[in-house]
Amino acid sequence: MSDTAVLLPGTGSDDVFIRSVFAAPVAAAGVTLVAPEPVPGPDLGRRHLLSLDAAFDAHGPVLAGGISFGAHLAAEWACAHPSRCAGLLLAMPAWHGSPGDCPAAVAARHSAATVLRDGLSSALTFGPDVPPWLAAELSRAWHRHGPGLVDSLLAAADRPAPTLAQLATLSVPVGIVAVHDDPLHPASVAAQWAATIPGAELRSISFADFSADRSALGRAAVAAWQASRSGSRPAA
Repeated sequence: MSDTAVLLPGTGSDDVFIRSVFAAPVAAAGVTLVAPEPVPGPDLGRRHLLSLDAAFDAHGPVLAGGISFGAHLAAEWACAHPSRCAGLLLAMPAWHGSPGDCPAAVAARHSAATVLRDGLSSALTFGPDVPPWLAAELSRAWHRHGPGLVDSLLAAADRPAPTLAQLATLSVPVGIVAVHDDPLHPASVAAQWAATIPGAELRSISFADFSADRSALGRAAVAAWQASRSGSRPAA
């Protein structure tokens, strides 16, 4: 088992949010968390992949993963470099293959267009369906992305995730978690990933669980990965 986990953020998010989700669950599993800072702009995805390469150079095979776009990148890296990856923690994958008109990609493109047309403040004006904690988190992270925000959003929205055929080649322990009532990251996508990756384990939480405790997402991912590693199955 690797003693280092490199976990990547989702679209427009950052290492601060990754730590809020994963720091405690990963530490409880006896693993050291590395949460790379995003480098905003059109090269966002490649820079995250380079951070995984750097972690491998420093530590050997690492436990990789992330949330949404970060999960896509971690799986992409594992498919391309199987000997460098000791396992995967994949939270809320949003598509496989081309993003097309998948909800998360459409939302990211819409946000980018709104920032360009009306400015960041307008893009951060949310309706009552967005809980205050999420609005505050988006405001913090999007301001941090600064002038690179639009390119960051588009880089994530337009990058293909691994195809199902690529995911089927993975041979490491994989834990996947869905937020089953999040419309931007359909639980059906996480289920497809779990059904395709040999030995992968899937867990599901509600958005209410996630809202009450961000680390609930991390705990579910770690539990799924541990079950995949041991070959166990949850009780019926």
